[in-house]
Amino acid sequence: MALLTPRRRFLATSLGLVSAAALGGCDRFAGTDAGRRTLRLGEDANRFAQRLLLSPAALAREFPDSAISPWFKPNGTIDPPDQDYRALAGAKFTAYRLAVDGLVEQPLSLGLSDLRALPARTQTTRHDCVEGWSCIGRWTGAPLSEILTRAGLKPQARYVVFHCADTMEYAGGLDGARLQPETPDHVRHIQLAAAGSDDWGGGEPEAQEPDRRTPIRYYESIDLVDALHPQTILAYDLNGSPLPVGNGAPLRLRVERQLGYKMAKYVMRIEVVDALTGIGGGLGGYWEDRGYEWYAGI
Repeated sequence: MALLTPRRRFLATSLGLVSAAALGGCDRFAGTDAGRRTLRLGEDANRFAQRLLLSPAALAREFPDSAISPWFKPNGTIDPPDQDYRALAGAKFTAYRLAVDGLVEQPLSLGLSDLRALPARTQTTRHDCVEGWSCIGRWTGAPLSEILTRAGLKPQARYVVFHCADTMEYAGGLDGARLQPETPDHVRHIQLAAAGSDDWGGGEPEAQEPDRRTPIRYYESIDLVDALHPQTILAYDLNGSPLPVGNGAPLRLRVERQLGYKMAKYVMRIEVVDALTGIGGGLGGYWEDRGYEWYAGI
């Protein structure tokens, strides 16, 4: 324990400096090649320090149920407007299937009943958001390691990618216009602004001008060290009840040793890969493609 407090102070200070550079008044520097290299050095140092000072199975702090927040704040997408998702939600996710594929020996397709039949883990942990707020909740779900073990990892597997149901923005279109959120708190404004599109559950598209925009959906990724960690679960319950839509129903990732934006909501597909290039913007996550750190350890 003697190392734990200095380590957390070091990591908190390092992450704070890097986050401030990426998200605050250093945007101009962060957008340069030198700035991006500097931010990645800080990220690499954070990951190296955490992996050096903690064993792969070291746990994030867990809390008594008396510490549970009376309201667990939803953030980012809180009600995906995509038609396919709305159909699932309208049927109480009875038709939901989680796909597990990529570099696995046995691809899987799992319904909620299948996931609930797996060995479960319950943990009461604190969610720390990059925007400065935190909440404590009790999560129950299937350990990701259990699912990956059943699928069987191929030798070249290195990362696990989570593909989600919620469209964050559109690219392309007839006029090339693009609506793009700047922070997780800004997501809902962009989704409402695009709600006229049929893909967002809005009105009928104009017959003479069909919408040809490409939906860009949320995705995230972690490496196998975090994927096999005992506290990394796919949660289907929050505080003893089925996960609310605002918090990611029917299934969200909990990777407790990282910041909140890593904990993908509305997970539809798990893809095991050997590299992150070629997925999204190639940096490992929707927000990472826009300047956030890929490794957000705390």
